[in-house]
Amino acid sequence: MAMTAADVMKMIKEKEVKFVDLRFTDTRGKEQHVSVPAKAFEMDKFESGHFFDGSSIAGWKGIEASDMLLMPDPDSARMDPFTDEPVLNLSCDAVEPADGKGYDRDPRTIAKRAEAYLKSSGLGDVAYFGPEPEFFIFDSVTWNVDMSGCFVKIKSEEAPWSSGEEYEGGNMGHRAPVKGGYFPVPPADTLQDIRNAICLALEQQGVEVEVHHHEVAAAGQCEIGTKFNSLVKRADWMQILKYTIWNVAHSYGKTATFMPKPIVGDNGSGMHVHQSVWKGGQNLFTGNGYAGLSDFALYYIGGIIKHARALNAITNPGTNSYKRLVPGFEAPINLAYSSRNRSASCRIPLVTNPKARRVEVRFPDPTANSYLAFAAMLMAGLDGVQNKIHPGDPIDKNLYDLPPAQAKKVQNVCSSLDMAIDHLNKDRDFLTKGGVFSDDMLDAYCALKMEEVTRFRMTTHPVEFDMYYSS
Repeated sequence: MAMTAADVMKMIKEKEVKFVDLRFTDTRGKEQHVSVPAKAFEMDKFESGHFFDGSSIAGWKGIEASDMLLMPDPDSARMDPFTDEPVLNLSCDAVEPADGKGYDRDPRTIAKRAEAYLKSSGLGDVAYFGPEPEFFIFDSVTWNVDMSGCFVKIKSEEAPWSSGEEYEGGNMGHRAPVKGGYFPVPPADTLQDIRNAICLALEQQGVEVEVHHHEVAAAGQCEIGTKFNSLVKRADWMQILKYTIWNVAHSYGKTATFMPKPIVGDNGSGMHVHQSVWKGGQNLFTGNGYAGLSDFALYYIGGIIKHARALNAITNPGTNSYKRLVPGFEAPINLAYSSRNRSASCRIPLVTNPKARRVEVRFPDPTANSYLAFAAMLMAGLDGVQNKIHPGDPIDKNLYDLPPAQAKKVQNVCSSLDMAIDHLNKDRDFLTKGGVFSDDMLDAYCALKMEEVTRFRMTTHPVEFDMYYSS
């Protein structure tokens, strides 16, 4: 049963809550918050919202129209596991005070519009999403970029490069080799207790955990698998998951990152996203075609593949994202689908129950803003269904070993952020259908991302000294 505003007010009393934390997500996907003392938090907040200044949020309003409202969602209420005092957290929509409508650039509002569009299209009632974000936990990280030069140093006692270090209590010596982190038992896996603690904290906040383990990269790469849910709810959970991973790691004196490629020469972190569309309690992806898929599912895949390069700007939103999307690292760079092949961008997982039939889109990474990424993938898939875009034949061979003539025919995802932004600028009609994304929002998004591209392009990289210093 969904929580109501009255339930939340009761919870505040019962749990002796001292502060209510209102949370929302900016364009880049970073969660922001403002706290209200419990005595100042009344029913009125659910009806009239809480004022804040929207002009200071990257990619949002100009100074001339800065007043915005946060509208809390009572069903998102959960106690914060990390604060000294009892704090209740609520996910919010950012709303325009002038018309009471969701703000055009608010990611959670856009995700809600995508859900509404699905219903209004008559194609389905609910889209389910199940993301699998990978992440790293390091002991410490230091970097600096200035006129005198730059560096980054990662410290990880678990890492293969730490075998020669002298540690205070001695060097434990048990380590996974490069690409060997999947998944030996402790003491090689030093992060079991931290992952246990993360999972328990997630469950406390209503996010259901299905599995956790060490991942392939030796220096602290992990994955925590959580249950699928409907689009907006699942994006809310993703924000809870990130918050929880960062803070549990922090409490253990470690640091966690969702950066797709923090380490050169070992696996990067992806976020495979499982998805399916349902109507009247039936999974519309179940059929008797390839791998038990329906035509609906195949057309959905066709839409994802057709718009993949425009999607990249949203699902792979950083310059670092494209350091992961290179051949040879299990990276899903090939725009093809397969039930077996992990280098294909769309994989159909093997399931015993046809109700669980779904498509796994493998190119996104966990720096994506989940509200925008899930909404954009749904819009691409639905465009495929509406226009009957067939994805062609599946490719079950290893895509890295295809004969050159056949390999040439398989398109790849983008190789850089500026290339992805270029594609999003040319191919965005599928996103603006039904007013889900607006051109104004996409323009602001692209401008924000181009700032990152420009800063990166202007910054001299140490590897360039390696390549050009004496040329």
